[in-house]
Amino acid sequence: MDLGLKGRRALVLGASAGLGFGIASQLVREGARVAICSRSEERIRAAAVNMGAALGVAADLSVPGATRTVVEQVKGALGGVDVLVVNTGGPPKGGILEISDAQWEEAFQSLWMGAVEGIRAVAPGMKEQRWGRIILLTSSSAREPMPGLTISSGLRAGLMGLTKIVSGELAEHGVTLNAVLPGFHATERLKELGIPEDRITSQIPARRLGRPEELGALVAFLSSEQAAYITGQSIVADGGWMRGF
Repeated sequence: MDLGLKGRRALVLGASAGLGFGIASQLVREGARVAICSRSEERIRAAAVNMGAALGVAADLSVPGATRTVVEQVKGALGGVDVLVVNTGGPPKGGILEISDAQWEEAFQSLWMGAVEGIRAVAPGMKEQRWGRIILLTSSSAREPMPGLTISSGLRAGLMGLTKIVSGELAEHGVTLNAVLPGFHATERLKELGIPEDRITSQIPARRLGRPEELGALVAFLSSEQAAYITGQSIVADGGWMRGF
């Protein structure tokens, strides 16, 4: 299937490794001109060369205004942004009494305001050309809270509401906005959480972890011409782990 992404200009945040790298790599394979971003300049440059991305930008997205600045830089380099994938690293673990105010504030800027800044930076150009795709990469913890992932479960749940309300504002202009909620995937983040892999896979009907390239394929489809009638959705990719509706 030709997804109609050849020549489209895409920006994937948090793409030097893990799920972001898998998503950006899939968009490159579909013929999109892809810019990627992460905190480490050395890692993002290496990732850009590795996947064949058009541009690698180093930025700390926990700093207010950083996401907006990255979008404007990519617009200048590529001439615009047709596809935006908002992806941020997982916040620290901890219960409500263990997490500091500073950790809450940094996570709010990165997870929440980063998404708001990104949407506001790309939406005018997408509306003008009457075509655009915005995907917020969140987590299955947004729908099924996980013990210890207090920040992630709290803030990311709100992004589903943001997806619903903002998608309605953009739909008539040919712009879609969807959230993708990945479950357990084979990334470094899983090792950071310290959960034994066999304990996880025993609870997943598919009996395995997801692969980053599989999530990349889902995001590529949501970025495509064929997905023009899909908007305002929060789509889970978790191998059947989540049992609720």
